[in-house]
Amino acid sequence: MTMHSTLEGLGVDVAKEWLDIFNGCVVVRIDNTAKAIRAYLKSLASNMPIAVEATNSYHEEFVHLALATGHTIYLVDACKVARYREAVGVRIKTDGADAQLLLRYLNAEIAHLRPYQLPPKAVKRMMTLLRARAKLTHSKAALKLSLAGIGEIAQTRNALFARFDHAIAVIDKKLVECVKQSGYIDDYNRCLTINGVGPLNAAALVAFYHRGEFSKADSFVSFMGLDVRVKESGRYRGKRKLTKKGNPEIRRLLFNAARAGARTEQWKPYYDALRERGLTTTAAAVAVSRKIAKLAFALMRDQTEYQQRMA
Repeated sequence: MTMHSTLEGLGVDVAKEWLDIFNGCVVVRIDNTAKAIRAYLKSLASNMPIAVEATNSYHEEFVHLALATGHTIYLVDACKVARYREAVGVRIKTDGADAQLLLRYLNAEIAHLRPYQLPPKAVKRMMTLLRARAKLTHSKAALKLSLAGIGEIAQTRNALFARFDHAIAVIDKKLVECVKQSGYIDDYNRCLTINGVGPLNAAALVAFYHRGEFSKADSFVSFMGLDVRVKESGRYRGKRKLTKKGNPEIRRLLFNAARAGARTEQWKPYYDALRERGLTTTAAAVAVSRKIAKLAFALMRDQTEYQQRMA
């Protein structure tokens, strides 16, 4: 892929064992270790804009060290890179080509991108716990489906699921402890006043709220991927769907909160009105989840107590 030498900054494609870095001229591969990263960062000018592919956790070492040395980081998820590749007609898919593409994307879109900021330690811990819980929940569901109907291992299967349940319960307890120790307990209690929101939902809302700085509720909703993508052109009106950006676990938790809340006095009139307009049960629950997110945002932003009322 041919690139222009006028591009400024770095594009960093991330793998478990190495990093491919494009500086506008050449692609350099270094080990994904603290020692190699520090050595490379010392060779750079100060305060460079750097686009880094967001991975499971393999990008974290580079991001932390680059921020510590005064550079500006822009995290770009793999899905966005893939769509940008299609949009600009790039056919090559290699680590080096992705590093070049990241820098090209950074230069084209930097005015619309938000620099990455390290989350508070308590929030990072809570996010780690939420990710671990999500993996356990999904693994348990997959195993249940795979092992269903095999009566010969019923006792072993039940013991296995009991271990899953124990691990999930331990994480739930750790989440609440982390909230209390972090100083976010007041926000946690505010979220608990919303019908449908339980301890797990409240902890997740607190973690995501304190993960970034949001100027308005719509930004908070968008950060969680609960905003709607609109496709319209001329007379064409495409089906509206969630953008599903960001963390899928928070959307799952809020969806569950909405389903529980839809049976309460607070949310049932709103949910029923949506159903009468023709929305499916899923679409109506998603709409309620957005309302819950916006209400939680307002309570935490304004540091106010919620007075129960009809939605």
